[in-house]
Amino acid sequence: APTYLVFFNTAGGEAATLMTTHAATLAAISAGAVFMGANTYIGNAPNLMVKAIAEDRGVKMPSFFGYMLWSCGILLPLFVVMTFIWLQ
Repeated sequence: APTYLVFFNTAGGEAATLMTTHAATLAAISAGAVFMGANTYIGNAPNLMVKAIAEDRGVKMPSFFGYMLWSCGILLPLFVVMTFIWLQ
């Protein structure tokens, strides 16, 4: 929703322009915001919530940058594959 609102304003507040002329840009930016938000604890609220619950129960969790290393190693290759499958 925040990404849509930013592009809605960029398109001059015209939904028709956003959904037609800028549709590919909107899809790319929206996908990037959604997918890349999973790369950090704070980019995606459930990541931070799971971390807090797990630490509260005594489970050792990676640091902020440790999580980013794990997520980049696992998620970035998946995002590349998904990009070629869905965003052509």
